[in-house]
Amino acid sequence: MDFERSALPGIGLLHVLTTRRGRRMGVISHRTGRRDIVLYDEDDPDSTHATIALDVDEADAVAELLAASHIVERLAELDQQVSGLVSERIRVLPGSPYDGATLGDTRTRTRTGASIVAVVRDREVLASPDPAFRFAAEDVVVVIGTAEGTAAVARIFADG
Repeated sequence: MDFERSALPGIGLLHVLTTRRGRRMGVISHRTGRRDIVLYDEDDPDSTHATIALDVDEADAVAELLAASHIVERLAELDQQVSGLVSERIRVLPGSPYDGATLGDTRTRTRTGASIVAVVRDREVLASPDPAFRFAAEDVVVVIGTAEGTAAVARIFADG
């Protein structure tokens, strides 16, 4: 996708894209950190249909949500492309034996053959965690492997 980029003197930058379905939308990035999402009128692409103002925290949350969804969707697509390969999302529950433990402590790859490829924490995707990565309750662990391997990882996080 290509964005049209325009400077808005005294305001910031405007990025506009046209979706595959022909809808135009834009994001105004103010120098203050505020973002405005702009939806253009379908009949007159130069007229604004709606604008949604986001403060810095709201803009960050939307950006993280979109990025996290994109990475997890791409991993899910692997299931369809490679026979026998599945991806699972496993929540670390409070009281799990690995709540507070490191990835290395789990020895999941050695024990199951499955790989932990990402962790989603507070809407942020942490890709390729290293062995020193420490899990916390409510993390969502993204695992890739065989159905048996990913099920074994779920059991490890539940029972140890």
